[in-house]
Amino acid sequence: MKFLVLSYTPAASWDAATADAPTEEALAAFAIYQQFETELRATGEFVTSEGLGHPAVTTTVRKTESGVVATDGPFAELKEVLASFAVIDVASLERARDIVSRMVEMLGEPMEIRPIMGDDFA
Repeated sequence: MKFLVLSYTPAASWDAATADAPTEEALAAFAIYQQFETELRATGEFVTSEGLGHPAVTTTVRKTESGVVATDGPFAELKEVLASFAVIDVASLERARDIVSRMVEMLGEPMEIRPIMGDDFA
């Protein structure tokens, strides 16, 4: 079963002026995450993972009464922003919960687990 793991970080920790220069805290968190990725590669459960760009360079596209509109940046005030995603391929939701629980314990930030609707979704 494939699951999308969404990692969130406090919006206040994102500074548009320093978006291209990660903080020491961000680098330390990335090093911890890389340990999990190495483990999941070894078990064959890792599919892919990517960090996301700064919220300031986000574009939101919405359908409105006057047509489709693209707006720079996230539209709503957010306490947390989506910072990265990973795709894992594990035997069950329980295994995904075990993996993500360990990540949250180590990194301290919330993560969301969403099933990927594959060929069985009809």
